[in-house]
Amino acid sequence: MNLELLKTHAKWITPEETTVTPGKKKKAAEIPHLPAGIVKKEFTLETLPDEAELLITAHGIYEAEMNGSRVGTAVLMPEPSTCDKRLKVQSYDVTDLLRHGENEITVTLGDGWYRSCTGVAGDRFLYGTDLSVLAALVSDGTVIVATDGSWTASTSGPVRMNDLQQGETYDARMEEVTDWHPARVEEYGEGKFSPEVLTADDGPEICEHESFPGRVFTAPNGEKVIDFGQNLAGYISFACEAREGDVIELVCGETLDQDGNFTNANFQPGKRHAEGRIRQTLTYICREGANSYKPRFTIMGFRYAKVTAPEQVLANAIFTAHAVYSRMAETAEFTSSNPLLDRLFLNSKWSMKGNFCGVPTDCPTRERAAWTGDAGVFIRTGLRLMDSYAIFENFLAECRLNQYPDGRIANIAPPNGKPSFFTGLLAGSVGWGDACIEIPLALYEYSGDRMVLRDNYEMMQRWYAYLLRRAAKRPVKKLLSRNPYEKYTIDTGFDYGEWAEPDAGLSTIEHGNGSTATAYLFRSGKNLAKIASILGKEKDAAAYVHHAKMARRAYLRAFTQKGKITSDRMKEYVRPLAFGILGKDSAKQAAADLAALVSANDFHLNTGFLSTPYLCKVLTDYGYVETAYRLLLQETAPSWLYEVKKGATTVWERWEGIAGDGTVTDSLNHYSYGAICGWMLSDVCGIDYRFDRIRIAPKPCRLLPEAKASLVTTVGRITAGYRYEDSGLVIFAEIPEGASVNVLLPDGRTETAGAGKREWRVKPGD
Repeated sequence: MNLELLKTHAKWITPEETTVTPGKKKKAAEIPHLPAGIVKKEFTLETLPDEAELLITAHGIYEAEMNGSRVGTAVLMPEPSTCDKRLKVQSYDVTDLLRHGENEITVTLGDGWYRSCTGVAGDRFLYGTDLSVLAALVSDGTVIVATDGSWTASTSGPVRMNDLQQGETYDARMEEVTDWHPARVEEYGEGKFSPEVLTADDGPEICEHESFPGRVFTAPNGEKVIDFGQNLAGYISFACEAREGDVIELVCGETLDQDGNFTNANFQPGKRHAEGRIRQTLTYICREGANSYKPRFTIMGFRYAKVTAPEQVLANAIFTAHAVYSRMAETAEFTSSNPLLDRLFLNSKWSMKGNFCGVPTDCPTRERAAWTGDAGVFIRTGLRLMDSYAIFENFLAECRLNQYPDGRIANIAPPNGKPSFFTGLLAGSVGWGDACIEIPLALYEYSGDRMVLRDNYEMMQRWYAYLLRRAAKRPVKKLLSRNPYEKYTIDTGFDYGEWAEPDAGLSTIEHGNGSTATAYLFRSGKNLAKIASILGKEKDAAAYVHHAKMARRAYLRAFTQKGKITSDRMKEYVRPLAFGILGKDSAKQAAADLAALVSANDFHLNTGFLSTPYLCKVLTDYGYVETAYRLLLQETAPSWLYEVKKGATTVWERWEGIAGDGTVTDSLNHYSYGAICGWMLSDVCGIDYRFDRIRIAPKPCRLLPEAKASLVTTVGRITAGYRYEDSGLVIFAEIPEGASVNVLLPDGRTETAGAGKREWRVKPGD
């Protein structure tokens, strides 16, 4: 990709004749959503080039056509980014779309992430008010045509309203555009939209994937509703016969209410939203005869759609839902003797698909925010479920761009709302900001590529320096304390805390409760020491080892009684066990206490976002295998399988997203709690993979008589699992050609196994 040609020859052009100006007297919410814009250019080719490339990006999102044929298969491009600092340019091979003589290139523009409603607050015009495109058609180092003032434009096309979050209005009677005017050149000078922000897009494109046919039914209240059978992020297409002027309206939502009627109340942010509600609505005005439609400038989170249309139209209409996410191959499979567990694994994949659109976001309906905390706890599972390495790399680049001068990591990157309490006061929250260390380390351990550590090392250092300064703050109680480790105890400031714990409310914001923060001061110091050593920075490594050691002592002094933990919350045991804070005897006691707490809670969990991913892992690591399985297989709330029993096809934000009485609350498509699938791969079926070693070490339990998993790795597909037979336990594996794995069997036997299908029998009672 020759970006210099684009930078030097193309100009930003807009199809809009006037600039949108919200101003002080007119709030953004009061400005009507605008039509899509169109720009086009006719040009002549006397000789067809051997190869031709279209370089293009936009303020907004675009769809390009060359001679009436669509360019590429990507949708909703360019993908979300901090576009006033980093705007991606896409490259398309259009050689086969060109023809000798007259040619025409057309680009249609929508508001996209640039100026649509975004985030829970519904902020508009986050990056600017213009709708613009920058493009150049190049061949062999020469520009054939580039955007400039000679292009013509229109805002009189069929897309009469478009908003990434709110929806799209399409008037099929206006498809023949005749109202054209000169495109307007936008001059940005040397400001925030200087050419330096342009960068080549080398990541996976966003595109359509699975499709699901819709089934129309009549709800108890008489409304017509379409069920697509799968909660997803994407949009709906349809085809029908209609009369001119017939109107079809589709309102999208995730679920039905307690009475079986359509609802989207669960993801409404209420007064926080600039426009009062999230509509997720498609409106289509028909032409006479055959009609077909697929949105281009919106993406929605839904399984259901309430449909309003004339009866004769509904009688012949065919509706299809299309899943839209970044191109990622599925790399893990899981099957077992429990179909609910199999569905949980599939649901986790679907929540990943629904939220990995350029960057990992929390939900495709309400917030659509790339939260660091969610990504940090899910990284090791996400890397295994789907080929998502490039998505996380891209996310880290956004984290670097949005790091505060004092070292704090922005909670959301790229930003998708104006500064607020959550993005301001709570910026730099532990567990969230620590993702800047957790994610690069996980990527390295999976791939062996040191570059991801080098690229993010400065960001990690600045974050950890911020944590150390925060720990060193001296309120009155510290000034009077004789505790030698006070300056390594973080007990000032605000943190999100565990977040979304059952029976603790959705918000568990901590103020001055340093257990969580001090634990992360230790963990991130330990991990940063490891990273520094990998990069050959031994002086740095020694310093971080010291800081981690002191943070550990601070934790033990402040939050245990001579190493013993006393709490009725599982997180207070899980975190120090998972992070390795406790001594050998203390850890053994804490694990026993945790197992007892789980048992006393009738094998229900009470953990939130931060410690849930580690809960079953620490139980099996310390020998409480049956306790972990009882927790995993629990079917009443709060548990993983409760939502599956409720018919979920994705993972929920809250353990009781749909309560026993059918009441629906919050997002039903949040990937974080799906992190349990990493343990299902590594401990249930035993596939423990890193770039520098592969281990097969299943920890089976008769509560689940059979389980099998496969994982695509750099050495090929590895399959492993177990089954109980009358004669005892059988451990099995299939190892790819050229690979060698270490095998640890439940009876304590170890061996090294080479390629091929393998089985090991464990005697009853072993």
